[in-house]
Amino acid sequence: MSRSHYSPVVRLLFDLIALPSVNPAFVPAGDPLAGEQRVGDFLAAKGAAAGLVVDVQDVVPGRRNVVMRYVPQGRPRARILLAPHMDTVGSQDGSDDIFRPELKDGRVWGRGACDTKGSIAAMFQALIETIGGPCRPRETEIVLAALVDEENQQLGSRALVGSGFRADFGIVGEPTRLRVVTAHKGDLWVRIETRGKAAHGARPELGVNAVRSMAKVVELLEGPYAAELRSRPAHPLLGRPTINVGLIHGGTQPNIVPDRCVIEADRRTVPGETEAGAKREITMFLRSHGVKAALVDMKGVPAPSLETDPDLPLVRQFLRATGRRGVEGVSYFCDAAIIATGGTPCVVFGPGDIAQAHTAREWIATESLERGAALLRRFLEGMP
Repeated sequence: MSRSHYSPVVRLLFDLIALPSVNPAFVPAGDPLAGEQRVGDFLAAKGAAAGLVVDVQDVVPGRRNVVMRYVPQGRPRARILLAPHMDTVGSQDGSDDIFRPELKDGRVWGRGACDTKGSIAAMFQALIETIGGPCRPRETEIVLAALVDEENQQLGSRALVGSGFRADFGIVGEPTRLRVVTAHKGDLWVRIETRGKAAHGARPELGVNAVRSMAKVVELLEGPYAAELRSRPAHPLLGRPTINVGLIHGGTQPNIVPDRCVIEADRRTVPGETEAGAKREITMFLRSHGVKAALVDMKGVPAPSLETDPDLPLVRQFLRATGRRGVEGVSYFCDAAIIATGGTPCVVFGPGDIAQAHTAREWIATESLERGAALLRRFLEGMP
């Protein structure tokens, strides 16, 4: 089938995949695949051509959010936010083949297909079809904010909130299999360090081995501490908090007793927990087991959990439009919680499955993509 026979949303996704937008945090400085600018410029031009009011929001040098607005003729009574992110992870083997989109077996293949260029395509297509049709809202402003840096420090969503932006309802684009998500876990990254005393490997009794001390820390965190987290009452949508030790480094060479060892751990939080409380909890747990270790917050910026009231009128309206009877929770973190801290109640929604995100052969089903655009359009056309 020639590309001319593809649906508009599939053609749009092809264009987006072909514009690399790898988060600069994941590639060497100066990598030609890095940055969201190509996708941002493309969307800005298409948005302007479709009659949207287009603004760019500088986030950090060379990286900008693209904010496209449909402004109704009447005085707006409500504002709806559509918020996908433009950045992707890179190639696992350094190949640029993943930026050559392909349609095969009812799937669009390529980097960002589901995370989250599929959401960008579905949201943009739904928006321009809505405002170009007979059911465009007369009293509702619709804002599509294509954000940078979700995959790293969420600089784009933090800048949007920092600008004072607020909407009555936000839909954050992530691959949820078109399910409506009102809760996600928070994400705290901590670095823990143990100190020892260096000595010659031939006389280890003269030193204090920091790796041995850290081995106890890892065993405590992955063993009794993780078990204690699993014993807590479960959140109805998110289950229980978790911890994972994902990195360890200690010592310099085999014949030196290591005087320093570091681990980095991922502590997922649930509503009702705070990051400060989780850090304090880990510190006190290790101390109660006789371990001296220094703990540092690696991110340095809050990454809280999300919990949106499913009974809010616009959430219920969105559920009706998508044909869903209930809401769900997800264990991953995304921009929704950041945007919600600015006063915009958010859900997470989009075509595709998170199981395909970040994989070597990322894909999205065309049926999911096209249905996602149709459901979003149904919701937007139902606004006053």
